[in-house]
Amino acid sequence: MTDPVAVRAAVEAVIDPELRAAIGSLGMVDSVEEIDAGENAGAVVIRLALPLGGHPMETELLSRIRDAAESAGVSNSSVEMRAMTEDEREALGARMRGQAAGEREVTLAKPGSRTRVIGIASGKGGVGKSSVTVNLALALTDKGYSVGIMDADVWGFSIPKMMGIDRAPSVLQEMLIPPVAHGVAAISMDFFVDPEQAVVWRGPMLHKALEQFLVDVYWGDIDFLLIDMPPGTGDVSISISQYLPRSEIIVVTTPQPAAQRVAVKAGLMAAKVNQEVVGVVENMSWFTADDGKRYDLFGSGGGEQLASDLDVPLLGQIPLVPELREGGDIGQPIVIADPDSEATKAFAAIADELVARKPRLRSHPDLVIS
Repeated sequence: MTDPVAVRAAVEAVIDPELRAAIGSLGMVDSVEEIDAGENAGAVVIRLALPLGGHPMETELLSRIRDAAESAGVSNSSVEMRAMTEDEREALGARMRGQAAGEREVTLAKPGSRTRVIGIASGKGGVGKSSVTVNLALALTDKGYSVGIMDADVWGFSIPKMMGIDRAPSVLQEMLIPPVAHGVAAISMDFFVDPEQAVVWRGPMLHKALEQFLVDVYWGDIDFLLIDMPPGTGDVSISISQYLPRSEIIVVTTPQPAAQRVAVKAGLMAAKVNQEVVGVVENMSWFTADDGKRYDLFGSGGGEQLASDLDVPLLGQIPLVPELREGGDIGQPIVIADPDSEATKAFAAIADELVARKPRLRSHPDLVIS
């Protein structure tokens, strides 16, 4: 005999793959009923109310629900779906936003937020900053953390392509629900501009776009938000420091001394606006040939020198492997495509270092956030 109460509890604990919250807390479970007569006696009917019309990850959601029902002892289950009413959507939107109607604030910047916001910065382009952002996000996700990516490189946005995302955000009560790929939610200007048009914006427009990414996008209660910063120390970097004063910075460089000399400016700027530079990542550190020998194609020592100049740790070094570039081109990052690769292991080690290094409280530098 099936216990509908136990089945409902299991179903309500299912995490919606798009909204990344338990469907019970989202008010999506209408009922769980057992059929007690006829040829389908013993089967369970699960009725859902969907907040998003044409749920973009419906197949994955249904699979999770059926697995949950089976774990509760149900061998035969079916799912019926309807769209939420406008009142239900409004109530859900209010809960998700967590603030009064009409109120606009960056919730990730509030003192009670548990989200660590980390900008991935560089002094110049071409050092693989976006590749580091994507693969570090996936390495953190693989360790059980909830992660989002904000593509703040408004001129050279590349995160959706590298993540294999080919759909725009969903909209719920004027909130943008970022699409999810490989368990990571991502938002980017790529979703909102004509691919045939250049983004020719000045400071105020850039500032407004970033505000919308932080205020109007539903990030949920995530552990990490990684921000793919544009290279250099321009308007976007300044705006991020204003909106997210508790954010941290990782500076990406290559082993080349010339790149290190430029990258140090990104670290110095972060310190000037009171952001903590948590460490340095050196990309393209070496190439390992078929004979196992390492070749320093771009020189050596740049990451160590930059870390020394900024008085921060070198979090890790990423080898140069063709699969890292190829994976970004086809939407299969190397952490997903080749979990046992040398580069994947390097990203996993950097994720461990990042988790271990708790951010320091500004007013009490000897204390850390637990």
